[in-house]
Amino acid sequence: MKIAFFSAKLYDREFFDADSLSKKHPITYFEMPLNKETASFTKGFGAICAFVNDKIDAETVEVLATNGIKLIVLRCAGFNNIDLKATQQSGIKVFRVPAYSPEAIAEHAVALILTLNRKTHKAYNRIRDNNFSLEKLTGFNLFNKTVGVVGTGKTGAAFCKIMLGFGCKVIAFDIVENELLKKLGVSYQSFNDLLKTSDVISLHCPLNPQTQHLINEGAFAKMKDGVMLINTSRGAVVDTKEAIKVLKSNKLGYLGIDVYEQEENLFFKDLSESIIQDDVIARLLSFPNVLITAHQGFFTQEALTQIANITLQNVQDFEDGVTSDNEIK
Repeated sequence: MKIAFFSAKLYDREFFDADSLSKKHPITYFEMPLNKETASFTKGFGAICAFVNDKIDAETVEVLATNGIKLIVLRCAGFNNIDLKATQQSGIKVFRVPAYSPEAIAEHAVALILTLNRKTHKAYNRIRDNNFSLEKLTGFNLFNKTVGVVGTGKTGAAFCKIMLGFGCKVIAFDIVENELLKKLGVSYQSFNDLLKTSDVISLHCPLNPQTQHLINEGAFAKMKDGVMLINTSRGAVVDTKEAIKVLKSNKLGYLGIDVYEQEENLFFKDLSESIIQDDVIARLLSFPNVLITAHQGFFTQEALTQIANITLQNVQDFEDGVTSDNEIK
């Protein structure tokens, strides 16, 4: 089956072309994102491969169906960018990669915590300028701190295990409790209690109507003064404008994000010679206690290999009529 591959980067080509299944499913790479305008390029293909910031709304799906697309394979876990009602009505099947390397994202969340806390990014820049001062680089011990984890799926569970290794008290909130984590020492609490007692809060939940702006004005008000908030899940789980307010008031002590509400206009692009028109992210970048990475959490060799393999296997399973848990229904 011929695949039209959108939002393609050099690393995508490297890992997908290296997979043996790519020989059975020829890929044409498009650097442009998928949306209602670019969907016209799918004529002559059987499947499309999309990523987190491709816009697969009802209008896009209509063009895909008209062009004969039978399959959408998402090379990511999240699917909030796709109109599933439209795909079902059009008879287009949708598959995703539900778990490729939970440890990759969990470890990146820890990297954000350690960098914000111990200010290693600032120390690095100082040393490059021959400034060996330790002034204003004070951090805090993670040992014995209370870390709140929102969402204990595979990524959240991997994060919990790492923080237990640091000697933290790990508390969690999820609608489904993980019995193994409880045996390891994780304590499940209500969302409100987690907000009130955590020194560090890390978000690992999917984006859906229930989690849209889960971290809002009311949630921030319940948090400890000086709390650290980490988001490696989806940008819209946090109300960014409210986050700016509590950063200005010093209520929020640290903010580390690998995702952003309006990231489709920014992330995965080189805008170093451009004037950024997004005033919200420009304001975030002005805070010394904010650390932003551009959806980098998944970006390991192991994860990229898994993404390519599972995505292409999803295409093969569709062709063979094999029932797969990766299909979104």
